[in-house]
Amino acid sequence: MLISSAFSYAVDPTNIYPKVKLQTSMGVIIVELDRVKAPITVDNFLEYVVKGEYNNTIFHRIIDDFIVQGGGYDAEFTAKKLGKNIVNESGNGLKNEVGTIAMAKENRPHTANRQFFFNLADNTTLDPGRKWGYAVFGAIIEGEEVLEAIAKVPTAYHEAMAWNDVPVKPVMLIKATLLPMDN
Repeated sequence: MLISSAFSYAVDPTNIYPKVKLQTSMGVIIVELDRVKAPITVDNFLEYVVKGEYNNTIFHRIIDDFIVQGGGYDAEFTAKKLGKNIVNESGNGLKNEVGTIAMAKENRPHTANRQFFFNLADNTTLDPGRKWGYAVFGAIIEGEEVLEAIAKVPTAYHEAMAWNDVPVKPVMLIKATLLPMDN
């Protein structure tokens, strides 16, 4: 992925565990990302954050005891602009455990782009084995109760999108902010 100059300026390359604040319509979640084990995935995610690309998006797929997925659509279900697909870093040793953040992808391994999800359970079936898994690149360090509340919102089939597990009332990601590096 070509890293923009705005990104390079905003993200300190020496910050190997950057933190991102996700202000949702249900409260604040703070994640700590792991650049040591998932450098490509973290830089991809941070570029979307720094450019404001996750602001005013929805969590469009919520399955209690499984995942909360977002980052790809606005409240009208208009797909957000995609960057380039990234290399799948699912073999990095991080597991799809409760409270971790991972990249969504299509069935093909190297198709992660901008959508991400939070694991609501220890989802071992999403880890790599004989096939590619879903790349975990960080974990929630604050706001677990917010994610738990999001997981409990009512969902239904969304006729226009032909999707199951869509929140009846939109759950918004209002703003994603890269936090200053800890000293």
